This record gives sequence, structure tokens and C-alpha cells, in this order.
Amino acid sequence: MTIREELEAEEARRLSSHAVCSARSRGRETPIEPCPLRTDFQRDRDRIIHSKSFRRLKYKTQVFLSPEGDHYRTRLTHTLEVAQIARTLARALRLNEDLTEAIALGHDLGHTPFGHIGERTLDELMPEGFRHNEQSLRMVETLENDGSGLNLTWEVRDGILCHSGKQAPSTLEGHCVRRADRIAYLNHDLDDAMRGGVLQPFELPSDCLKILGPTHGERINRMILDIVENSRDRAEIAMSPLMQSAMDGLREFMFEKVYRDKWRKAEEDRCDHVIRELFRHYSEHPGEMPEEYILIGYREGTARAVCDFLSCMTDRYAIRLYQQLFVPSGFATL
Repeated sequence: MTIREELEAEEARRLSSHAVCSARSRGRETPIEPCPLRTDFQRDRDRIIHSKSFRRLKYKTQVFLSPEGDHYRTRLTHTLEVAQIARTLARALRLNEDLTEAIALGHDLGHTPFGHIGERTLDELMPEGFRHNEQSLRMVETLENDGSGLNLTWEVRDGILCHSGKQAPSTLEGHCVRRADRIAYLNHDLDDAMRGGVLQPFELPSDCLKILGPTHGERINRMILDIVENSRDRAEIAMSPLMQSAMDGLREFMFEKVYRDKWRKAEEDRCDHVIRELFRHYSEHPGEMPEEYILIGYREGTARAVCDFLSCMTDRYAIRLYQQLFVPSGFATL
């Protein structure tokens, strides 16, 4: 037996009947030779980690735009926190950790610069709308690897697409990521808002924190424990009504005080302006985009190509392009 076959046999013995074993994957759109060392889901995880879109997450906004402090989250650190929480859930529930990790690492690859501000703007500009989960799937299926995609397994692609939105994942591993995403962003966005002085301790919803916990670590731990206690040996990933109510209350508080509050308005307007002007410029001058996006324009239309180009940008690249296109550079002295 190869090492991969030994790992697959070990999965069959150890994992829950509700888990997806690597050997039972629905496979890839383009079949490839099995690896002697890694299962299919391990290979997917590695392909995502080595992708360009994964590296770009380092310079994409989570909540705070271009934070000057070293300790604010970016889209990359958010992704790693989601992966950690999701893997903890999967291990405790005897689900497939490798599948869970691959979905988690890929779930935000299609996110825009400037976080949900950029997503909202592109949603308004694109005739068919824009949703980052759908763009993440497009990233791994179409845009990565010079247009060939990453050729990931069906289960990983399903989990990436369904980590948010109305459509539920087809696997419990995907549900773990969906839960972990919300646990991660609520808690680390609260932590960052406190660090940035946007929130003060006396403002926090005491009724929610009484159930969730007083500290960042304790809140995450209680949420994870609650999910495990309510999901063991079941064909669903569930949270108790009490914990779910407290979590929903914290989410409402964060939307009111952080995500939609007036402290963000000026920066949001600037980000919206940058995205709109770049979209307008490249729609009028599609030949100025890199060749790969020009080819997309021939196949799928200019709007689709410009959207792909913009959604792949990091915050700093989008700002730099805007400055080059629209901000005078002045005259060099002789």
C-alpha cells in the first residue's frame, strides 16, 4: 500500500459515518494521477496555499482599511483563524480535517479589495451582481493557474461556494467552515474594534457576553464547545438556541456599531470611488488590462473581465493604480 492508501484506510476506520472520506470524493472535473503520499483533499489544500490568490489575501482588508498597527486582521489572518476554528470542530466531530481545511483556506479567495465595501460596489456595477463566494469559486475554477483553475475536488468547490449565502453546503465539513467563518469574524472584528478605539468596554452588549464569555478566547471556546455538544453523532452542525441567540445579538450589535456606523462612512466613500473609477476606466480602455483579462473580455464580455481584474486586486494595488491613472505626478526638476 502507498502512504496515501494507508491514510485513506485510516480515515475509513476513524471518521464518523457523516464524514466525507477522501477515497469517496466525487472527484475532479479533470482526473489526475493519484499522489502516492497525499489524499485528494490534502492536495487541494496544498494547491490553494501555493496559489497567487491566497498570497494576495495578505494585503486585502478585513474590516480596518490599510491599518497602520501591526496587530489588526487582514483577509489572510481571518482565513487562518477560520481554518483553525473549523479544524477544531472537524476533529472533535470526527469529520475530515483535510477537507475542512481546504474549504476554509479557499473560502475568501475571490474577495475584493476594501473588503465588503468593494463587494458592495461591484455588486452595484455588475449587471448580474457580485458575491464574493461565487467569485471565490470562479477563482479556483477559472482564474487561477493562467486560466486553467486549480482543478479542485467537487467537495472543496461546493464548500467554497456555500460558505455564505442562501445555499447550504453539501458536506458537514462545509458546514463547519460556514460556522467557523461567523465565529471568527464576529470575535476578531470585535477585538480589532476595541483595539482601534471604535468600541469601549462599557458599550459591549452585556446580555450577550454573559452567555458568550467576557474575553476573546473564552467566547470562541464556548461557541466551539456548544456546537460540538449539539452536533456529535448527528447529520448536522448545530448550536443551542441560547448560544445562537447570543451570537445573533452580538452580530446585530456589530452591524450597528462597527460595520455600518458613521466612523466608516468617509473611508467607505473613498473606497467606493476608487472601485467605480477603475471599473469605468478599464471598461472604456479594456486593452490596458493584463493579457489574461483581455482574453476573458473576448470570451465573456468586458464587464466580466474588468470585474475579475478588480476583484483580484489587493487594496494597495488598487490605490496605486488609481493614483497612476487619476492623480497628477508633477513635473520632474531638470
